[in-house]
Amino acid sequence: MPHILPRLLSLGTAVPPHRITQADVLSILAQAKGQALPPRMADILGNTGIAQRHIAMPPEYYFDPRSWAGRAQVYQAVAAQMFEAAATQALARANVQAAEIGQIVFVSTTGTMTPSLPSRMIAAMGFAPDTRCVPLFGYGCAGGVIGLGVAADLYRAAPDKPVLLVSLELCSLAYDHARLDKKDMVALALFADGCAAAVIGAGPGPELSAFASHVWPDTLDMMGWEIGDTGFDLVLARDIPVFVNSHFASVCDAFIAKHGLTKSEMGEPACHPGGGRVVDALAAYLGNDLAATRHILRDNGNMSSPTVLFVLEALLASGPIQKPTLLTALGPGFVGAMGVVKP
Repeated sequence: MPHILPRLLSLGTAVPPHRITQADVLSILAQAKGQALPPRMADILGNTGIAQRHIAMPPEYYFDPRSWAGRAQVYQAVAAQMFEAAATQALARANVQAAEIGQIVFVSTTGTMTPSLPSRMIAAMGFAPDTRCVPLFGYGCAGGVIGLGVAADLYRAAPDKPVLLVSLELCSLAYDHARLDKKDMVALALFADGCAAAVIGAGPGPELSAFASHVWPDTLDMMGWEIGDTGFDLVLARDIPVFVNSHFASVCDAFIAKHGLTKSEMGEPACHPGGGRVVDALAAYLGNDLAATRHILRDNGNMSSPTVLFVLEALLASGPIQKPTLLTALGPGFVGAMGVVKP
């Protein structure tokens, strides 16, 4: 069998219906705490680089007592709607029918179910009964880049049918806002909900050229969550922007060099934004203002794993890429995920 390169045939995206501005969040937090926020906290929450986000439920939902069972029910219902919306859009843009898909890679760390969500969508969306479902859990913000790499590898192994990637996070459902401690307020002001889908196969579209990841030892306390009584407790270090230059830069430099590239000959990167200060650190390292990354962060917030695919969609909206494009994301582990797509 001749060597077949996996290509990104299309992307599709979806967000839930409830839009909330950052000004709304600051007002809601002050009301929930019964007093104005301390100036330093208001500055931190107001300087995220985010203007608005979309969340699964109306704002008042998040301050009522919630059980794990209740969260799971909302996740199942909203996730199914967003999965179908993003996947349907991606399939239509690729001119591929659901029944033609051979494998579905599903990335999500903010909810889980058994059978997995893609398994539940087989009959609902008309996928073939023998479609292979590959759920990926636990990668958090790095999941979009890692999932795209896994989907490319699966297509290389079985190139007879296209592969569908769906990356979906409902971050707003994950955290318990009852305590309203500092970390919870950061989570409430930063994270959002979204879903991105990609069709990988043979045809026109950028080549999914290379992917890699790197885990640093003794960094479990930098990002992730711990299981609380009624929600996840956020684990998030303040020094991630510093880490970009002190640790991630050299690893990314080695990845780029391994594939015979230099930063100067590549196009605008597609980065998972994290937050405003993380984008600034990435921009300084990459020598690019990261306009598309900032645009997605401003209008959609940090949606965790699908965010980088939203950025890639924005870059492709103006036409086919003309230069190799770097994808980056940092996630729990602490892991750095990297990819290169080529014209």
